[in-house]
Amino acid sequence: MILYPAIDLKDGQAVRLLHGEMSSATVFSDDPAAQARAFQEAGCEWVHLVDLNGAFAGTPVNAAAVEAILAALDVPAQLGGGIRDMETIESWLSRGLARVILGTVAVETPSLVREAAHAFPGQIAVGIDARKGRVATRGWAEETDVTATELAHRFEDAGVAAIIYTDIDRDGAMGGPNIEATDALARAVSVPVIASGGVSSLDDLRALKARGTIAGAITGRALYDGAIDLKAALAALR
Repeated sequence: MILYPAIDLKDGQAVRLLHGEMSSATVFSDDPAAQARAFQEAGCEWVHLVDLNGAFAGTPVNAAAVEAILAALDVPAQLGGGIRDMETIESWLSRGLARVILGTVAVETPSLVREAAHAFPGQIAVGIDARKGRVATRGWAEETDVTATELAHRFEDAGVAAIIYTDIDRDGAMGGPNIEATDALARAVSVPVIASGGVSSLDDLRALKARGTIAGAITGRALYDGAIDLKAALAALR
């Protein structure tokens, strides 16, 4: 199981939100590139990036910070937030991102996900963000009637590299991930599923790994708060 340390970007800074609310942002670093380097030096295989402003605006906002991070890293990085057309996908991948995450468009324009996955094999992930099992879009501001499993099934044969499943109510709350829902989703589809939201301890990571179905886990606040030591976590997951 791969551990993805997270850097969420708001106004060029590394922050964490609580339950996806922009008004609840806590700033953890005003030098995201240095933070990315620190994660790499601890031994991570990937870094997970989110353009929070972009998720709400529907277009990239923190491009300068992302480019600085990419320049600082040798390990691959994936990015979500504000990526809603082919031009933006192509632009980010040409700038050195290993993978882009499509969330809102997976609900609103599923044909774009299929087109992108065909054009860029292995470089397109679907971000499924759910509140009480129902998918939310546009920076989690809009809720739909689509369930996470329904949405995942729509891309079963699209050739996407991964599904990133975020339980919004757990995100940033340090209350533990929704292991049952993540495991159920991973069992329902053949696409690798990455858990996100609520991972707050080494025990959480071990519990996710123990299911044997979950391909990866994303954690942010727990690393910044010191609840998880990245080196110890990486060692535990090997």
